[in-house]
Amino acid sequence: MNTDNDLEKLLQNLPFFIQQYLHQHPYKNELIEIVLDLGRRPEARFSHGPEYLSQKIISWQDLDYITQRISKFSSENRAGIERTLHRISCIRNRQFLINGLTCRVGRAVFGTISVIRDLLESDKSILILGRPGVGKTTIIREIGRVLADEMEKRVIIIDTSNEIAGDSDIPHFGIGRARRMQVSQTEFQHQVMIEAVENHMPQVIIIDEIGTDLEVLAARTIAEKGVKLVGTTHGNCLENLIKNPSLAELIGGIKYVTLSDEEAKRRGTQKSILERKAYPTFELVIEINNSNSWTIHEDVAHSVDLFLRNNSGKEQIRQILLPEKVQIKCQNYYPYSTFLMKSIKNSNQNLIPSERIWPEINEFNSKYSAQLSSKNLIIYSYSISNNFIKEAMSKVNIRFTLTTDIKKASLIIGLKKHLINNLRLKKLAQQKNIPIYSLNQLSIYQFMKLIQTFS
Repeated sequence: MNTDNDLEKLLQNLPFFIQQYLHQHPYKNELIEIVLDLGRRPEARFSHGPEYLSQKIISWQDLDYITQRISKFSSENRAGIERTLHRISCIRNRQFLINGLTCRVGRAVFGTISVIRDLLESDKSILILGRPGVGKTTIIREIGRVLADEMEKRVIIIDTSNEIAGDSDIPHFGIGRARRMQVSQTEFQHQVMIEAVENHMPQVIIIDEIGTDLEVLAARTIAEKGVKLVGTTHGNCLENLIKNPSLAELIGGIKYVTLSDEEAKRRGTQKSILERKAYPTFELVIEINNSNSWTIHEDVAHSVDLFLRNNSGKEQIRQILLPEKVQIKCQNYYPYSTFLMKSIKNSNQNLIPSERIWPEINEFNSKYSAQLSSKNLIIYSYSISNNFIKEAMSKVNIRFTLTTDIKKASLIIGLKKHLINNLRLKKLAQQKNIPIYSLNQLSIYQFMKLIQTFS
């Protein structure tokens, strides 16, 4: 994969003391964004984590220096740098003065979609799911280039915030021969989507961040006209989309159906069940777990039906092991509640999809939680908020108490990356014979897995 990020064009618009530090930084090519808040030290966020850039705090003069050298901010508080993909977002105070900037590095990554190249050759509409910052915009930019340049399709990109093709009337070369239609205001995106179909005869339309009911309706209208869609939206997995009332229409929509007594008995279900309303607007869904691992649902209608029936199926995982090597494998797919109960009952079985991060727990095995209900845990939390622990523990019937006195605790729970550096805490825990439990990340699912060790 080749990357073009025009990083120098971003750095030359920053104050000199920040430029100097970043020019010498060994990981500057892994830079994600720079955060500049009034009265605070400047901070850079890399793929491996954040770090401060200077002991000097940001002043009004520093912010003015940057804002005078870039384009004007839109009604969305976003600006850009001419002929680049970088995005500058501002935070304003109550007097509407800028007191904070987020400078996000924009990159055109050529070859990033090699893992799904075969899927682009189908006539299916593709929806890309992922949490903010995972790289969805970078992916659809490269999809647009490949479809236009290499597959010679008539491609139009609906560029709402100029993130896909840059902040200029001349699109960035990262989109190739694809055409770009700009959107004056976010609320008009659905109108521009329809206009593109009616006026410019596209074979493919690319839309970033579908989020409103009108945009969902416009996408469905475009699909019914026979135009292929490539879109993105926020979410970790297909289940998130099913449970989102505004976005569920993208995968067919959900409705309640009342069955007769005989039919409910035949199916072994309740009389009121959920079913898919219509054929999905997007026939293929790609979940971006991280930059090197993608989950593919090649038949979205079938996947949604399995989830609503609480049945297991197969899902496809595609991983980039080396720059030129792609691994494709299939494994069992479980609707979330079924998956959780199976993983608790069979903790030695590998039921967890690789690199999958589950955002919440909706159900918990009632039989298992009953085994713990008689215990009273006294928890000392280290580097984890008490609200997070209360939220997680509220999902199971376990008596617990949070304490700030480590000597009274029956166990210590914290994030591994913080616990590993606190030798004093570990020494005190050994002296008092208090067990320490660590989490790799702040995830309710990981917390639930940890509770298993208490039984």
